[in-house]
Order: sequence, then structure tokens, then C-alpha cells
Amino acid sequence: MTRLPLSPEQQRKLFLVASGISTAGSFAGITAKGYILMKGGVDPIVLALNFAALSLPSLLISGPAGVRTDRIGCERVLIQAQWALLAAATLGALAIPMLTGTAQVVLLLTSTLLAGIAGTYELTARNKYCSILVEESDQLAGYLTSFSVVFNVGKLVGPPIGGWLVVATGQAWALGIDAASYLLPIASVMFLLRPDRSREVRSAEGAQASLVNAWTSCGSTLRGVLMLTALLCLVGFFHPGLAPLIAFELLGDKATDLGLFTSVLAAGSITGGVVLQRNSAVFCRRPFQTLAGFGLITAVAQMGMARSPNAGFSLVMAFLIGAGTAGLLSSCNLITQIGSPQVMRGRMAGLSQIAFLGGGGLSGLLVAGLVSVSDLSTAFALTGGVSAAVAVIWIKRRGDQLLAPVRST
Repeated sequence: MTRLPLSPEQQRKLFLVASGISTAGSFAGITAKGYILMKGGVDPIVLALNFAALSLPSLLISGPAGVRTDRIGCERVLIQAQWALLAAATLGALAIPMLTGTAQVVLLLTSTLLAGIAGTYELTARNKYCSILVEESDQLAGYLTSFSVVFNVGKLVGPPIGGWLVVATGQAWALGIDAASYLLPIASVMFLLRPDRSREVRSAEGAQASLVNAWTSCGSTLRGVLMLTALLCLVGFFHPGLAPLIAFELLGDKATDLGLFTSVLAAGSITGGVVLQRNSAVFCRRPFQTLAGFGLITAVAQMGMARSPNAGFSLVMAFLIGAGTAGLLSSCNLITQIGSPQVMRGRMAGLSQIAFLGGGGLSGLLVAGLVSVSDLSTAFALTGGVSAAVAVIWIKRRGDQLLAPVRST
């Protein structure tokens, strides 16, 4: 098939738009799935398991995903992962008309698990793919942070779309549209985008291509970035998994209430992403101030949630949680990509996913257990206090440390 003669700038914009559409569809599906589970009367632990199924595969899969990306090429892995995401989302849509009760819940969780595995490969490959779409190394930071903004715009528009679709067309259609949203990025990468593949540096077989080698070779600064991100996510990145429970307690049990809550989170995420995009060079220079600063914003907002006097105040705190967590996750991804050579960027993306998605998945399970034996306010107070302590300690110990970016792509 003949490809359209798109300029490099048009190709980068198309990749952003296609990714944004699939992200919006994904969050529409996540919202619909969370609503389906909540209305089915499941325990909070099942909601946490749903997010854990999406995020915890990164602990086991991110390493192989990064190694595979660096060895066989990011474009090939990206296309394979996108087809797998389409298949996983379709399975979730089929669970609604085909099954009921426990069997339906199991298939929905299975769909989420498969999407988590495929998404790990997709995100890992996409990070490195960006480096061969840009023409100059100085463009990479801005382009990577643009993905953060686009991702969070998708988080903003996706939940209300999901809630509206559940009401207007039914649960199966809401999940079906999630599946269909993957078709555009698949078509774009396969037929419209023409990256400079000659600029991609692949790793050779052997010990030098391992995840362990990337960890030991990336340097103490990037290892510290990964460890701080993992700590902050383990303590405080539980709101994606427990969003239906939080929204039900704060606002109500309608699908549109869940859409409102998650949209406010996403609006904060967009703000955090824009701030990072406009200050990417400065924020990369002092990585621990940046990461701990975003973590501190999240911690203060979580403590505010614990003392929330009304729904309006809680939504303001949710906005800040969205801004803090988005800034933390995007900063980790940006700093590890900018600070590492291209030959290991696939593996560094994998390590980043282990830090924030693995930590987040475990956080959801831990906080769900805490809520089961206490209440949501206690969980917010405890996690906020611990997160604030971690952030302050790292700022004092390593706040002045600088990052030396690797200029070659």
C-alpha cells in the first residue's frame, strides 16, 4: 500500500493524535468496566485487583519487553503490542453479552490482565519509537512530554464518554468502542508513519542486552530516580484502582458521578503534564527535586482528602492528586529516557514501568486491604503522611544532584 507523503512534523502529530484517541477509548472502557464491577456489588479488593491486573504485569513483563524492544526493534514490537491490545479489549466487550455473575467478572479481569501485558510492550516500544520519529535529539524531551499531555487529555475525555456510553448504548458497546479505538494507531504505524529506522540502535544478543545490564550501566542517578518513583508509587498511587470506590463515597453511585471524579483527576493530570512539558529541560536537570516535589503535591492532597469537609473540596484535592501523580510518572519516564543512551532506552522504559505501574498495582492492593479493616479517610491520612515524609527526606538528601543528559539518539 502506498503511504501518504506526510512531513516528519505531520507524522509526529499523527502519532500523538492516534495515541490520544486510543487512550480516550481505553479510559472509556476502564470507566465502564469499573462501573460494571461496582454495580455488581463486588468488594473493594476486586476493584483493586482490576487495576492490579492492568499494572502488575509490568513487574514481570517490563524486563522482557524492554529487552525485546532493544533487540528486534521498537516498530515491530509496537505493532505486535497494538494488535494484542485490540484482542484483549475485544475479549472484555464479549464478556457482557456472553456471561453473567462470577464468570463475567473473571473474564473482565482476564481481559484487563491481557491488556496489561500487551500495554507493557506497547509503552516500552513507544518510548523508543519516539526517538526515531524526532529529527534532532533536542526535540525528544518535548515530544515525550507531549505524550504525557495527550495521554491525560485522553484520561479527561474518556471517563465521561465511558459513563455516557454505558447509559446511552449499554455496557457491551462501551467496551466495544474501547476495542475499536486501537484500530487508528495500528493503521498509522503500519501505513502512514515513516520513521528513520537507520537511527535506531539495537542491542546484540548476550549479557549486554539484559535488563540487569541496563540497571547496572545506567548510573546511580537513574537508579535513584527509579527507586524514588517506586517508593512514592507504592505508598500513594492507588487512586486509579480504587477510583470507583472513592467516587461512590464522595459523589454517588451513578456512572456519570464516576466519570466526573475521574475527569477531575485527569484535568489535574493535564495540568501536571503541561507544567512538565513547558519546563522539561529545567526539571530534568534536578531529577530528585522534580520527583519529590510532585510526590509532595500528591501527599498533601491525600491528607486533604482525609479531612475533606464536602464534595467540592474533595474534587479540588482530586485535581491536585492528578497533577502530582502525572508529574511524577511522566518525569520518571522523561528523565530515564533523556539520561540513557538509545541502545538501552527500551530497557529503561521497562524499568520505569516496573517502578510506577508495579508500585501502583501493589499500592492499590495494600490500600484496599487497609480500607477493609478501617475506612477510606484513614487510608488517605496514612498514605499521605508517609508519602510526604519520603518526599522530604529525598529532597534533603539528593535534591541538589544534577542529571547529565545523553545527547545521542
